[in-house]
Amino acid sequence: MLKITATNYDELVARADRPVLLDFWAAWCGPCSMLSPVVEELAEEHPEISFGKVNVDEAPELAQRYQISAIPTLLLFRDGEPVDVSVGVKSKAELEAFLK
Repeated sequence: MLKITATNYDELVARADRPVLLDFWAAWCGPCSMLSPVVEELAEEHPEISFGKVNVDEAPELAQRYQISAIPTLLLFRDGEPVDVSVGVKSKAELEAFLK
């Protein structure tokens, strides 16, 4: 899991040569803590996708850029552009389908 910040965003997301899933989260967010292990499992099972975490408290500019108003929020990027969004806790099966 990559830690995504405003500093490394362009290199790791905007110019990525493969899909990227960003997990917008915060340490104080209970649902984020529930979703995190599922996302980590998916990261291990899908090496063809880059997985990154964006702490909304540490990188509020990224949360604002993508109008993240609730967490956890997952954004799926292809060719540096967001193509899909998932808000809230989802099952592993739902997230598998989201990645397709």
